[in-house]
Amino acid sequence: MRNKIYVFSTFSDNIATRKTAIMEKKAAIIDLIPQQGILPLYFYKDTTVSIEVLKALYAAGIRAVEYTNRGEAALSNFKEMRKVCDAELPGMYLGIGTIKNGEMAQTFIDAGADYIICPGLVESVAAVADKNKTLWVPGCMTPSEIIKAETLGARMIKLFPGNILGPGFLSAIKEIFPGRLFMPTGGVELDRDNIASWFKAGVCAVGMGSKLITKQLLEAKDYAQIVTATKEVLAIIQSIKS
Repeated sequence: MRNKIYVFSTFSDNIATRKTAIMEKKAAIIDLIPQQGILPLYFYKDTTVSIEVLKALYAAGIRAVEYTNRGEAALSNFKEMRKVCDAELPGMYLGIGTIKNGEMAQTFIDAGADYIICPGLVESVAAVADKNKTLWVPGCMTPSEIIKAETLGARMIKLFPGNILGPGFLSAIKEIFPGRLFMPTGGVELDRDNIASWFKAGVCAVGMGSKLITKQLLEAKDYAQIVTATKEVLAIIQSIKS
Protein backbone atom coordinates (compact mmCIF):
# COMPACT_ATOMS: atom_id res chain seq x y z
CA MET A 1 0.00 0.00 0.00
CA ARG A 2 2.83 2.35 0.87
CA ASN A 3 4.48 1.66 -2.49
CA LYS A 4 1.24 2.51 -4.35
CA ILE A 5 0.89 5.77 -2.43
CA TYR A 6 4.52 6.60 -3.15
CA VAL A 7 4.12 6.00 -6.90
CA PHE A 8 0.96 8.11 -7.04
CA SER A 9 2.69 10.91 -5.14
CA THR A 10 5.66 10.85 -7.52
CA PHE A 11 3.36 10.93 -10.55
CA SER A 12 1.46 13.89 -9.09
CA ASP A 13 4.71 15.66 -8.31
CA ASN A 14 5.89 15.14 -11.89
CA ILE A 15 2.67 16.66 -13.27
CA ALA A 16 2.98 19.62 -10.93
CA THR A 17 6.61 20.12 -11.89
CA ARG A 18 5.75 20.03 -15.60
CA LYS A 19 2.91 22.54 -15.16
CA THR A 20 5.24 24.84 -13.25
CA ALA A 21 7.86 24.60 -15.99
CA ILE A 22 5.28 25.43 -18.68
CA MET A 23 4.02 28.46 -16.77
CA GLU A 24 7.58 29.60 -16.15
CA LYS A 25 8.28 29.36 -19.90
CA LYS A 26 5.29 31.59 -20.69
CA ALA A 27 6.50 34.13 -18.15
CA ALA A 28 10.05 33.94 -19.50
CA ILE A 29 8.90 34.70 -23.05
CA ILE A 30 6.70 37.58 -21.88
CA ASP A 31 9.79 39.04 -20.18
CA LEU A 32 12.25 38.21 -22.95
CA ILE A 33 10.53 39.82 -25.94
CA PRO A 34 10.39 43.28 -24.30
CA GLN A 35 13.98 42.90 -23.10
CA GLN A 36 15.05 41.98 -26.62
CA GLY A 37 12.95 44.81 -28.04
CA ILE A 38 12.49 43.09 -31.37
CA LEU A 39 10.88 39.92 -32.65
CA PRO A 40 12.41 38.88 -35.98
CA LEU A 41 10.04 36.94 -38.25
CA TYR A 42 10.54 35.17 -41.54
CA PHE A 43 9.72 32.21 -43.75
CA TYR A 44 11.73 30.59 -46.50
CA LYS A 45 10.85 27.48 -48.45
CA ASP A 46 14.30 25.90 -48.15
CA THR A 47 14.96 24.04 -44.89
CA THR A 48 18.70 24.67 -44.80
CA VAL A 49 18.30 28.40 -45.41
CA SER A 50 15.62 28.59 -42.70
CA ILE A 51 17.98 26.91 -40.24
CA GLU A 52 20.98 29.06 -41.18
CA VAL A 53 18.96 32.26 -40.75
CA LEU A 54 17.91 30.99 -37.31
CA LYS A 55 21.57 30.44 -36.43
CA ALA A 56 22.49 33.90 -37.75
CA LEU A 57 19.84 35.54 -35.60
CA TYR A 58 21.09 33.60 -32.59
CA ALA A 59 24.66 34.70 -33.31
CA ALA A 60 23.45 38.31 -33.39
CA GLY A 61 22.00 37.95 -29.89
CA ILE A 62 18.37 37.07 -30.63
CA ARG A 63 16.69 34.61 -28.26
CA ALA A 64 13.09 34.70 -29.53
CA VAL A 65 12.13 34.21 -33.18
CA GLU A 66 8.84 33.92 -35.07
CA TYR A 67 8.85 31.54 -38.01
CA THR A 68 5.82 32.30 -40.16
CA ASN A 69 3.42 29.67 -41.46
CA ARG A 70 3.33 31.00 -45.01
CA GLY A 71 4.23 28.09 -47.24
CA GLU A 72 3.78 24.35 -47.74
CA ALA A 73 7.17 23.65 -46.20
CA ALA A 74 6.48 25.63 -43.02
CA LEU A 75 5.65 22.67 -40.78
CA SER A 76 8.47 20.40 -41.96
CA ASN A 77 10.95 23.28 -41.76
CA PHE A 78 9.72 24.18 -38.30
CA LYS A 79 10.26 20.65 -37.03
CA GLU A 80 13.86 20.68 -38.23
CA MET A 81 14.41 24.13 -36.73
CA ARG A 82 13.04 22.84 -33.43
CA LYS A 83 15.66 20.08 -33.46
CA VAL A 84 18.42 22.62 -34.07
CA CYS A 85 17.20 24.85 -31.25
CA ASP A 86 17.16 21.94 -28.82
CA ALA A 87 20.57 20.62 -29.88
CA GLU A 88 22.59 23.74 -30.67
CA LEU A 89 20.88 26.98 -29.58
CA PRO A 90 20.39 27.02 -25.80
CA GLY A 91 17.96 29.64 -24.59
CA MET A 92 16.32 30.18 -28.00
CA TYR A 93 12.51 30.33 -28.01
CA LEU A 94 10.96 29.37 -31.35
CA GLY A 95 7.46 30.62 -32.05
CA ILE A 96 5.17 30.19 -35.01
CA GLY A 97 3.25 32.99 -36.70
CA THR A 98 0.41 33.35 -39.21
CA ILE A 99 -1.73 30.87 -37.28
CA LYS A 100 -5.38 31.26 -38.31
CA ASN A 101 -7.28 28.41 -36.63
CA GLY A 102 -7.18 26.10 -33.64
CA GLU A 103 -6.21 22.99 -35.60
CA MET A 104 -3.21 24.78 -37.05
CA ALA A 105 -2.23 25.97 -33.58
CA GLN A 106 -2.40 22.45 -32.13
CA THR A 107 -0.31 21.05 -34.99
CA PHE A 108 2.51 23.48 -34.33
CA ILE A 109 2.27 23.15 -30.55
CA ASP A 110 2.70 19.40 -31.05
CA ALA A 111 5.72 20.22 -33.23
CA GLY A 112 7.27 22.16 -30.35
CA ALA A 113 6.18 25.78 -30.81
CA ASP A 114 7.06 27.84 -27.74
CA TYR A 115 4.41 30.44 -28.56
CA ILE A 116 1.71 31.22 -31.13
CA ILE A 117 1.20 34.48 -33.01
CA CYS A 118 -1.88 35.27 -35.09
CA PRO A 119 -2.48 37.87 -37.81
CA GLY A 120 -5.92 38.48 -36.31
CA LEU A 121 -8.04 37.71 -33.25
CA VAL A 122 -8.87 34.00 -33.47
CA GLU A 123 -10.83 32.58 -30.55
CA SER A 124 -10.18 28.94 -31.50
CA VAL A 125 -6.43 29.61 -31.28
CA ALA A 126 -6.88 31.20 -27.87
CA ALA A 127 -8.74 28.08 -26.67
CA VAL A 128 -6.05 25.69 -27.95
CA ALA A 129 -3.23 27.80 -26.57
CA ASP A 130 -4.89 28.04 -23.16
CA LYS A 131 -5.53 24.29 -23.09
CA ASN A 132 -1.83 23.71 -23.76
CA LYS A 133 -0.70 26.50 -21.41
CA THR A 134 1.03 28.14 -24.39
CA LEU A 135 1.55 31.86 -24.89
CA TRP A 136 -0.53 33.27 -27.74
CA VAL A 137 -0.33 36.73 -29.25
CA PRO A 138 -3.38 37.89 -31.26
CA GLY A 139 -3.22 40.44 -34.04
CA CYS A 140 -5.51 43.43 -33.49
CA MET A 141 -6.38 46.54 -35.47
CA THR A 142 -9.18 48.18 -33.47
CA PRO A 143 -9.97 48.96 -29.82
CA SER A 144 -12.88 46.48 -30.03
CA GLU A 145 -10.50 43.70 -31.04
CA ILE A 146 -8.07 44.63 -28.27
CA ILE A 147 -10.91 44.56 -25.72
CA LYS A 148 -11.90 41.09 -26.95
CA ALA A 149 -8.28 39.91 -26.77
CA GLU A 150 -8.02 41.31 -23.25
CA THR A 151 -11.19 39.45 -22.28
CA LEU A 152 -9.69 36.23 -23.64
CA GLY A 153 -6.61 36.74 -21.49
CA ALA A 154 -4.04 38.00 -23.98
CA ARG A 155 -1.09 39.71 -22.27
CA MET A 156 0.66 40.78 -25.46
CA ILE A 157 -1.09 42.31 -28.48
CA LYS A 158 0.30 42.39 -32.00
CA LEU A 159 -0.69 45.65 -33.73
CA PHE A 160 -1.14 44.65 -37.35
CA PRO A 161 -0.56 46.05 -39.87
CA GLY A 162 1.73 48.49 -38.08
CA ASN A 163 2.35 50.72 -41.07
CA ILE A 164 -1.39 51.37 -41.46
CA LEU A 165 -2.06 51.99 -37.76
CA GLY A 166 1.07 54.00 -36.97
CA PRO A 167 2.52 55.06 -33.59
CA GLY A 168 -0.22 57.68 -33.16
CA PHE A 169 -2.85 54.95 -32.88
CA LEU A 170 -1.09 53.35 -29.94
CA SER A 171 -0.50 56.71 -28.25
CA ALA A 172 -4.24 57.38 -28.44
CA ILE A 173 -5.44 54.07 -26.97
CA LYS A 174 -2.66 52.71 -24.75
CA GLU A 175 -3.89 54.29 -21.50
CA ILE A 176 -7.18 52.41 -21.64
CA PHE A 177 -5.35 49.06 -21.73
CA PRO A 178 -3.13 49.00 -18.63
CA GLY A 179 -1.17 45.81 -18.26
CA ARG A 180 -1.22 44.98 -21.97
CA LEU A 181 2.01 44.78 -23.96
CA PHE A 182 1.90 46.03 -27.54
CA MET A 183 4.11 45.02 -30.47
CA PRO A 184 3.59 46.41 -33.99
CA THR A 185 4.35 44.19 -36.96
CA GLY A 186 4.25 45.07 -40.63
CA GLY A 187 6.11 47.99 -42.12
CA VAL A 188 8.35 48.82 -39.15
CA GLU A 189 11.39 50.44 -40.74
CA LEU A 190 15.05 49.93 -39.87
CA ASP A 191 15.84 53.61 -39.35
CA ARG A 192 16.22 55.00 -35.85
CA ASP A 193 13.50 57.65 -36.18
CA ASN A 194 10.81 55.14 -37.12
CA ILE A 195 11.78 52.71 -34.39
CA ALA A 196 12.03 55.52 -31.83
CA SER A 197 8.53 56.77 -32.71
CA TRP A 198 7.09 53.36 -31.86
CA PHE A 199 8.87 53.09 -28.52
CA LYS A 200 7.89 56.64 -27.66
CA ALA A 201 4.28 55.60 -28.29
CA GLY A 202 4.68 52.81 -25.75
CA VAL A 203 5.44 49.52 -27.53
CA CYS A 204 7.28 46.75 -25.69
CA ALA A 205 8.97 45.55 -28.89
CA VAL A 206 8.72 45.74 -32.67
CA GLY A 207 8.16 42.85 -35.04
CA MET A 208 10.50 42.93 -38.04
CA GLY A 209 10.25 40.71 -41.08
CA SER A 210 11.13 41.56 -44.65
CA LYS A 211 12.66 44.92 -43.73
CA LEU A 212 15.31 43.07 -41.72
CA ILE A 213 15.52 39.63 -43.32
CA THR A 214 15.06 40.73 -46.90
CA LYS A 215 14.23 38.56 -49.87
CA GLN A 216 17.58 39.50 -51.38
CA LEU A 217 19.52 38.35 -48.32
CA LEU A 218 17.59 35.08 -48.20
CA GLU A 219 18.16 34.30 -51.87
CA ALA A 220 21.83 35.27 -51.65
CA LYS A 221 22.21 33.25 -48.44
CA ASP A 222 24.00 36.24 -46.97
CA TYR A 223 23.86 35.16 -43.35
CA ALA A 224 26.73 37.44 -42.33
CA GLN A 225 24.73 40.49 -43.37
CA ILE A 226 21.72 39.22 -41.44
CA VAL A 227 23.93 39.05 -38.35
CA THR A 228 25.24 42.56 -38.99
CA ALA A 229 21.82 44.11 -39.66
CA THR A 230 20.29 42.44 -36.62
CA LYS A 231 23.07 43.64 -34.34
CA GLU A 232 22.60 47.17 -35.67
CA VAL A 233 18.86 47.11 -34.95
CA LEU A 234 19.43 45.68 -31.47
CA ALA A 235 21.92 48.46 -30.77
CA ILE A 236 19.46 51.11 -31.98
CA ILE A 237 16.70 49.71 -29.79
CA GLN A 238 18.86 49.49 -26.70
CA SER A 239 20.08 53.06 -27.17
CA ILE A 240 16.47 54.27 -27.56
CA LYS A 241 15.33 52.38 -24.47
CA SER A 242 18.24 53.65 -22.36
